[in-house]
Amino acid sequence: MKRAITCGAMILIFLATSVSASLLSAQGRNGCRSRGRAEGQRMYNPSTEAVVRGTVQEVQVLNGRRGWGGTHVVLKTDQENLTVHLGPSGFLANNNFAIAKGEVIEITGSRISDNGVETLIAREVRKGDRMLTLRNAQGIPLWSRGNWR
Repeated sequence: MKRAITCGAMILIFLATSVSASLLSAQGRNGCRSRGRAEGQRMYNPSTEAVVRGTVQEVQVLNGRRGWGGTHVVLKTDQENLTVHLGPSGFLANNNFAIAKGEVIEITGSRISDNGVETLIAREVRKGDRMLTLRNAQGIPLWSRGNWR
């Protein structure tokens, strides 16, 4: 009987250790696996900032953790098709800033390599005479202040 209890306790310790290790490795660097505020902020590099202008080829709304949707666009410029990470869809909607396929927009943002793909993390988006600021000059998202949902 005592041996069965000891054996059971050892199995529980092994399982708890295995689950803890799995959870820690799944979190990734700095405890942030998703493309949330911490990673987007870390990815933004003011020294790689560029201004690009082009036609929206595609608007993508990607669902993240906790049901948040992030808006990305594929922008056709004179030189390339570029994926642009804008920000939470709710932030754009609360600022009455919609982007549609075929529109010409200008984006100021940080050029990065995201898993080997050239990407732009947007800081400002201009459409016609309207401009929406998404991040400050250091790349800190304006939606991180809360109350945008």
